[in-house]
Amino acid sequence: MASNNVVLRFDEVIFNYGEHKPILDEASFSVRDGSKIALMGQNGAGKTSLFSLILGEHKAQSGGVFLSPADATVGIAKQVVRSEEMDCTIRDFFAKTFKEVPYNLDKHIAEVLDAVNLKTDLTKKVREHSGGEQARLLLAYALIQDPDVLLLDEPTNNLDQDGIAHLTAFLVMYEKTVIVISHDADFLNAFTDGVLYLDSHMHKVEQYTGNYSNVVAEIAERIERELAQNARAERQIKLKVAQAEVFAHKGGKLRAVAKRMREAAEEAEESMVETRKEDKTIRDFKISVQEFPFDFNGAILDIKKIGIMKEGKSVAREFALTLRRESHILLAGPNGIGKSTFLERVAAAKAPGVTIGDGVVAGYYRQDFSTLDYAMTGYDCLNAVMTKKDEQMLRSIAAGFLLDGKVLGNQIKYMSEGQKGLLSFARLVLMRPGLLILDEPTNHINFRHLPVIAKALNDYQGALLLVSHIPDFVAQIRIDTTVDLGIF
Repeated sequence: MASNNVVLRFDEVIFNYGEHKPILDEASFSVRDGSKIALMGQNGAGKTSLFSLILGEHKAQSGGVFLSPADATVGIAKQVVRSEEMDCTIRDFFAKTFKEVPYNLDKHIAEVLDAVNLKTDLTKKVREHSGGEQARLLLAYALIQDPDVLLLDEPTNNLDQDGIAHLTAFLVMYEKTVIVISHDADFLNAFTDGVLYLDSHMHKVEQYTGNYSNVVAEIAERIERELAQNARAERQIKLKVAQAEVFAHKGGKLRAVAKRMREAAEEAEESMVETRKEDKTIRDFKISVQEFPFDFNGAILDIKKIGIMKEGKSVAREFALTLRRESHILLAGPNGIGKSTFLERVAAAKAPGVTIGDGVVAGYYRQDFSTLDYAMTGYDCLNAVMTKKDEQMLRSIAAGFLLDGKVLGNQIKYMSEGQKGLLSFARLVLMRPGLLILDEPTNHINFRHLPVIAKALNDYQGALLLVSHIPDFVAQIRIDTTVDLGIF
């Protein structure tokens, strides 16, 4: 239950990320102690940057970010584990959160792992855990700090349905302040009581009371009212300007009438409000299939064996499945069973018992984007996969994914996670693959884009191998066979 005490306050904060990317322009808002807040905004708007300001990792150019009391602590569950932490043991991973490691560290770790419903060996390395398990480790990493303000950056990414349900129940009962970035509407509706909206056009933070869906509806209604008000004002302006022109040419006392008409037009113009531009949605797109040679036998992917993890041990199961054109396969199962590992091996043509057809181009969307070269620019990343160079096509397709020239000129390491996801889809469009391997393709993606992406995957005419824990997304895609590794 939120109290009347303010725990976090932004006071006219101006913050630019680099020289040419404004994030906040005199933004002010406050968060009450114990409240549960959703932080919304378009991909690339700067939500993660706002978190970095709260953490003190970045400093505002002007204005102030204040915690109350001043020694209040902030903990964050980030989107991904840092590469330098992947080879830490679980014990060492958690020890890094303490200035002085407590003598009963293992007891603290056990408590937070229980809170996130994860069982693991403390000597096991972080990289040996699945994406879903790593998501739970990131949350536990924040909880072990016992922060006054808990920041969650896309905490449901990679979690299976049981994991999301457990996290939701935990947050409903959690008594401290939470600010969460997420594109999962159902998850946010379950526990949030307010919304901070980061406007990427005006660089302000709008504050609303209510859950996610109520705020989205409120914003839409407000935009509709503002547009109607501006339309009335524009009609009034045109009428008064036209009347002023008529009276001005008649001379004499009518010139005074013309002056009043011009003043009325100016008043109408001043009554117009700056409407918040609606978030842009990516354009409809198509992932075309490569052209196969005339002697191609039609077998794009042949699976005779699938390796999984069961009770901590690697187990191989005999299988018989051949993917041809328009074969859409969903790979299901709980976190930690080995879905991502299997997809990674298939994409690298190193999965025992799995064969990719001769000459088949495989397009692989990896959940952590580690297949992207972060030192490359977005433009070079897309250009590298084009067999026939076409500058106009490249930029047109990129623009459809909201990647303009400025974004394409940036190194990938400076892009938001959402922009990396959209870049990955643009890359697949330019590749024209015969086989699509998709591992949690909804991660970090704005909810407005998901129906467009689902339609493209539904219409894809090559072979599709998909892992996703989002039922509403999967329901929009034609699935021919579901392989549930959990019941092997």
